[in-house]
Amino acid sequence: MADRSTQMKNSINQKLVETGEKERLKDMLRQRLTECGWRDELKEHAKDIVRERGLQQVTVDDLVKEITPQGRDLVPDTVKRELLAEIKKFLAAQSL
Repeated sequence: MADRSTQMKNSINQKLVETGEKERLKDMLRQRLTECGWRDELKEHAKDIVRERGLQQVTVDDLVKEITPQGRDLVPDTVKRELLAEIKKFLAAQSL
């Protein structure tokens, strides 16, 4: 049985999907990450990994495992705050 926190997360996610807000937020996030150079930085890191190990020795799964933690760490705090503010604004408008 899911706890209350999980139920709330599921409810919020469902509402985000139903209203199309989740796609809008994802688009906004993609745009902000591109603007701040985040995507380019991770792309260069992936290229470095491939150059070091060789194309035949690296799988997509290897890249994802290695780059994901760094990708999360490199998201600027300003982008995180903006996304959180947008989610809070959405929730207030939905009265959840």
